[in-house]
Amino acid sequence: MLKLGRCLFSASAVALLALVAPVRAVDVVELTVQEIEAGFASSAFTSVQLTQAYLDRIGYYEPAYNAFVSLNPDALAIAAALDAEYALTGPRSPLHGVPVVVKDNMDYAGLVTTNGYSGFSSKTGGIDIIPSNDASVVSRLEAAGAVIIGKTNLPDFANDGLRSNSTVEGVTRNPSQILKAPGGSSGGTATAVNASLAVLGLGTETGRSIHNPSSFQSLVGIRPTHGLVPIDGIAPLNGSFRDVAGPIAKTVYDAAVTLGAIAGPTPADPLTTGAIVPAGGYTTQLSTTALVGKKVGYFDPQFLPLGNSGAPQFRVPDAETQTLYDSAMTLIASEGATVVNTDIFGNAWTSLYYSAPAAPNSQRYDQYQYFQDLGPTTPFNSWETYQAELAARGLTFVNSPFVTETTDTVDTRTTAAGIAWLAWRDQLKTAFNNILDTLGLDALVWPVNGAAAPALVGGPNNLPLVQGVINILGSPGVIVPAGDYVDGTPFGIIIIGRDFDEAKLLGLAYDYEQASIGTSLARVVPTLIPEPGGITLLILSLVGPLWYGRRMAASRVR
Repeated sequence: MLKLGRCLFSASAVALLALVAPVRAVDVVELTVQEIEAGFASSAFTSVQLTQAYLDRIGYYEPAYNAFVSLNPDALAIAAALDAEYALTGPRSPLHGVPVVVKDNMDYAGLVTTNGYSGFSSKTGGIDIIPSNDASVVSRLEAAGAVIIGKTNLPDFANDGLRSNSTVEGVTRNPSQILKAPGGSSGGTATAVNASLAVLGLGTETGRSIHNPSSFQSLVGIRPTHGLVPIDGIAPLNGSFRDVAGPIAKTVYDAAVTLGAIAGPTPADPLTTGAIVPAGGYTTQLSTTALVGKKVGYFDPQFLPLGNSGAPQFRVPDAETQTLYDSAMTLIASEGATVVNTDIFGNAWTSLYYSAPAAPNSQRYDQYQYFQDLGPTTPFNSWETYQAELAARGLTFVNSPFVTETTDTVDTRTTAAGIAWLAWRDQLKTAFNNILDTLGLDALVWPVNGAAAPALVGGPNNLPLVQGVINILGSPGVIVPAGDYVDGTPFGIIIIGRDFDEAKLLGLAYDYEQASIGTSLARVVPTLIPEPGGITLLILSLVGPLWYGRRMAASRVR
């Protein structure tokens, strides 16, 4: 399987190029897209050398962190073809020759898509899903010239927002704090990026699956507007109403150029019909003065909306979270923004929020659509034919409680329940926008979670603050690092805005990011441990805060 997109060279030619390319060590730790662009332009290294350097690093650290489900066997050949193309016609985009990863619920033709589930992998006794076509986001990365070096781990069916433990590959660990959860369900992608096993990657989100991995691992994540980025060819959890796909990266710029590569309408995903992509892409508003004169909404626990039970809708941040959050907001204010602390939502919006009709379950239809598009390389096209194929092979799998054994051909969005829910969401979205307009707010800037990430095994799960609301609204948000807890667990904030406002939000995030460099709020580079054994983990459990306190700030010193 050799997928070369627009490359003009035969497989034999690119293999020869790979063989004759001189071996040169490349330091890939914290390497950014812009640094790679400069490296290619100056002939400091090639995509083949860069890809090999990442593969070497994966070989060394993957046993400890378990970020991957599979590697792309053609990565070096694709990199060689891209090098040849670069020499002939120059780069396709800023991502030309850049090694990236995609979450293993995204189809990459010819490679197995497990969705984390052992029943979809022959190596764990199931039946391989081998798609005939790429997901749109994958084909768009390829068209931009990215080298997809592997597919990353996720919890079964992407249904865990805290941890990324799958029945296919087991437990993914957090390089920033190996005793803590990496975030889910895009934890494999986040771990690969955080550990510099790839430059950047793609994740997906239904509830908090880009939020948490980005926040827990000191990374930049984009939760795009629902319908901006196509989700065809991605195994769904709630595709009709909530699922999105977006970048996870180390810098705002890298995330922005990646969003530019994957965003926009396509006939393959009707939900993208109304997608609005700004002229010039998502880097046009990246500025160190983007916060000047802006008004941003502050998250104040005293104004938390109350639920039907009379309790706050969101978790009240603990003392350490509040301190970290306030430090980030102080930096934002110092960049020229006005921080508005008032009862942002009020009773009317809260009442509307809690008047939600029953949420329709679109899973049977979404899965039907997904299975129909797998093509002849997968021996089933529905849950029913999957079960029949299992029986024919003498296999038995107990289905996850998060999936169904039947499919439905009726589009859930056209049912009475779907129409009612969408009408309610439109009301909620209109009310949200009216609130921002009335207060003159450019964005909300809130903590991602109310406490540090839980332990890798066990620990509290009641962390959410904003993820439920933002995913119901379908609104965009940009997650950025905002320091560390005492135990070395990263903390992140999210910048939230109106639909299709990603370019503006990225500008605000970039200003904050650049101002944070050299401060305690900047991204911190993890100190990796190759293959930590039981004794190592025991020692770290005792001296973890001291160890992780030694991590270095990401000030371009590598």
